[in-house]
Amino acid sequence: MAIGLWKRSPDRRPLAIAHRGGAALAAENSISAFKTAAAAGVDAIETDVRLTRDGVPVCVHDPDLSRLCGDPRAVSDLDLATLRSLLPSIVTLGDALGASDPLGILLDIKLSHEGQIAQIISDVAQCDAMRRALIGLRSIALIDTTRRLSKDVAILAFLEDPACADAARAAGADWFRLWQGWATPAVSDAVREAGMRVAVMVGQPRSIALPEYPPFPVGQVDQYGLERILAIKPDAILLDDPRMMTRPTVST
Repeated sequence: MAIGLWKRSPDRRPLAIAHRGGAALAAENSISAFKTAAAAGVDAIETDVRLTRDGVPVCVHDPDLSRLCGDPRAVSDLDLATLRSLLPSIVTLGDALGASDPLGILLDIKLSHEGQIAQIISDVAQCDAMRRALIGLRSIALIDTTRRLSKDVAILAFLEDPACADAARAAGADWFRLWQGWATPAVSDAVREAGMRVAVMVGQPRSIALPEYPPFPVGQVDQYGLERILAIKPDAILLDDPRMMTRPTVST
């Protein structure tokens, strides 16, 4: 069971989190990806949350549909029925909460207004998923807002500067995301000293990697890179192919 997952003992193995539901396993953020990731033995599913024009929370990473189906319109400009006609695999937040049960679920919130965050928290609570949910937020202000809305929900800081760790903790964050390139022992230790757990996102913060370490786009990693991450003993690792963490190592 995933109850208490985000407050687990820090001396256990890292949690395996399926990024975008397990984007290497099936269409990203789809029920098929969630189910395949679950069958592979993940601890949690990560997915993205945006709002449709008619106010429905849906699990779509990009602000528009250009990459997914060649339609340049924004998710926020389309109602759910239209989105489903363009992208049949689209998942609502309610669908994702149901399909991920009993695993943990990390929600990367692509929203910025207090009322929208309050809606997400309400939806999570109504689905009885509060104790297995981790809310990912991208600003100190939103972390503070969310903590004021709920004393109980677990919060992950998706911030772009690890130097913000102390401020994130003061605002109410429980976890801090480090990109693979930042994930050094010193930075990881600083996050822990601030009072938070460490989640490492593999790859670079972009869809097309630049010629620098790590040489992969967001979500992708090789075995060498994964071993380097494991060496700093993070509390969780996000990756497109969670089987790299969950399947037994084959000796040759």
